[in-house]
Amino acid sequence: MGRKRVPPRGLPDVPLDLPPHVRALLGTDAEALLAALEEPAPTSIRANPLKPSAIAGTPVPWCSAHGRYLEKRPVFTLDPLFHAGAYYVQEAGSMLLEQAYRAVHPLPPGAVVLDLCAAPGGKTTHLASLIPKDALLVGNEPVHARKAALTENLWKWGRANVVVTGADPWAFTALGPVCDLILVDAPCSGEGMFRKDPHARAQWGPNLVEGCVLRQRNILDAAWAVLKPGGHLIYSTCTWETCENEDQVQRLAGLGGQVIPIAVDPAWGIQASDLGLRCYPHRVRGEGFFIALVRKPGSGNPSLLKMARHTSGSEVAAPVRDWLGTGTEQHLAERDGVLYAVALGWAHFVEAMMDKLPGCIPGIPVAQRKGGGWLPHPALALNELLDPRPFGRLDLDLQAVLGYLRGEALPAMNAVGTVLVCHEGLPLGWANGAGRRYNNRWPAPWRIRMR
Repeated sequence: MGRKRVPPRGLPDVPLDLPPHVRALLGTDAEALLAALEEPAPTSIRANPLKPSAIAGTPVPWCSAHGRYLEKRPVFTLDPLFHAGAYYVQEAGSMLLEQAYRAVHPLPPGAVVLDLCAAPGGKTTHLASLIPKDALLVGNEPVHARKAALTENLWKWGRANVVVTGADPWAFTALGPVCDLILVDAPCSGEGMFRKDPHARAQWGPNLVEGCVLRQRNILDAAWAVLKPGGHLIYSTCTWETCENEDQVQRLAGLGGQVIPIAVDPAWGIQASDLGLRCYPHRVRGEGFFIALVRKPGSGNPSLLKMARHTSGSEVAAPVRDWLGTGTEQHLAERDGVLYAVALGWAHFVEAMMDKLPGCIPGIPVAQRKGGGWLPHPALALNELLDPRPFGRLDLDLQAVLGYLRGEALPAMNAVGTVLVCHEGLPLGWANGAGRRYNNRWPAPWRIRMR
């Protein structure tokens, strides 16, 4: 029998029960899983190594350097460190991506890394912290309504050499087999979210599973075509359906793929098989999750990272270069009044992506036109590319910074120029001096709406 819960407003009263397939898989363990699903979901976050901050918590065993369980769930919206990109709120099982990445042979210099179904960006930001500095990270989200969240989270995370696209997975095949590592966190039937997400319980059904299987095959076929020979594909879902998990991995093996074991400590409670890893909430402190790693046969093609032999951007952007650090030289390209930066060696490849892929954001936006000059873009304040020295600085306490994040002007005396707004040592955004106040430049879509 299912176990009744009070549903959130607008959702049907759906009994909490397990699909027959999951009951058959678990046998006598099924009741233990149901009991775990009655318990409150744990809260976990993953810290950003680019933005050190004092974040407490208990380490997530398979992501011990940066993953943390919290004793209770705070109001993240009212934490400025959350808005600064100091951490990402992420389900702990999903952090197994780190162990899958460790099982990949070291990526070659100048690797192309693609997250094909990336929104809202949890695993994409995790990849951003794992991959080499010279790698190009592409976060793709084909559903337009979800792309804005991905873009915001990647910009706040602050890694350079990031491109966001909004293409159907098959559109990438126009580029050829160019990717060294692809993550497919596939749309799925969502059984692993039954505790955390009432919508997952309300929408589940055999027809949903069948539709997800077909969609996953289509996405995986596109990914396989774009993957370089010798490249690696990480496949994950938040369901327990074998047809959406192990059967999909077995199908890639039938195409010549080599399933690579992902090492885990038995003490973690993760169920390992020859075709991947499974997480169950009665064994693991997290939600339901599946992940596998497959290597494409063959040997890799040369890197697409080119030696810089062409102009690094329009001379009109010369003043903007003073706002960037002195590391890798950046190619600056203007699009619709915004200046985007990507490492100079990636310029030709990103230009090719612009030609082939819809909705391409060709790097990190660093400046936007204002009259005949430039203003620093909000994303630059949050990015590792920033050199803060050309700007004044405002360090705000908690009360003042919450006002800033709500879009309020900041009182001042004789305020002039553009200043960098910071909290607890971390940059957040910009404000423009206007005499007795600083005008707020925190983006309107990002503003706090609650009190």
